Amino acid sequence: MLIHEFRIVLPISVEEYQVAQLYAVAEASKGETGGGDGVEVLVNEPYENGEEKGQYTHKIYHLQSKVPGWIRTFAPKGSLEIHEKAWNAYPYCKTVLTNAYMKDKFTIEIITWHKPDFGTEDNVHCLEEAEKQKRKVVDIDIEVLVEPKDYKEDEDPAKFKSKKTGRGPLEKGWQEKLMTDTKTPHMCCYKLVRAEFKWKMIQGKVENYIQEAEKRLFTNFHRKLFCSMDEWCDMTMEDIRKMEAETQKELDEMRTKGEAKGTKDDK
Repeated sequence: MLIHEFRIVLPISVEEYQVAQLYAVAEASKGETGGGDGVEVLVNEPYENGEEKGQYTHKIYHLQSKVPGWIRTFAPKGSLEIHEKAWNAYPYCKTVLTNAYMKDKFTIEIITWHKPDFGTEDNVHCLEEAEKQKRKVVDIDIEVLVEPKDYKEDEDPAKFKSKKTGRGPLEKGWQEKLMTDTKTPHMCCYKLVRAEFKWKMIQGKVENYIQEAEKRLFTNFHRKLFCSMDEWCDMTMEDIRKMEAETQKELDEMRTKGEAKGTKDDK
């Protein structure tokens, strides 16, 4: 098992991010759906577990065109479907991804805490010492792309300036400047990713690929989130729930039409 903790600092408040994240997830789902691939929403409803309350979602990601060729070569038909179950009790969130074909041999668990700091908490997830020693901390700067081929001018934080909030553009060294800025809000997403793929010969390669893919996904997602600030900054949670219901219907129609869209891996 590989354990990485991704830390993503943003010029956004923890309160703003609750709406921003859900808006960006809905938009990203539409951008990744088409040609048989993409996101299928099975459940999206409130849940309670003792004192913990939040929103539970169950989605299926159809990934045939979104994984490297070397994985497609040995993956049986229908095996490239990932089930995602998430318990969002903001500012805490737990997400578990599994695969029906791999069963208990494949699991990705993502635990997220959203904190009003600059990513300076050493052990926000309260890891035991053994896991803490295995953990690799990865700082993500949304101004820096992981893959140059992912570049989109309208999703470039170095060029975006919010008309409604005045934030941006984020130039090199923006995080250091933010630390001395008393007017602009800030926060950090602490995402602990446990990736496990129990398949001899390729276990290490696949687990490394998963962590690299998560870094790319988190980077692209938060670049888009920041650059769509003027679209979500006036929205309420009621607006978001209405948008999610409409998006679920759109995704069901989009998945069966056109060509595959969004992030692909041609390696």
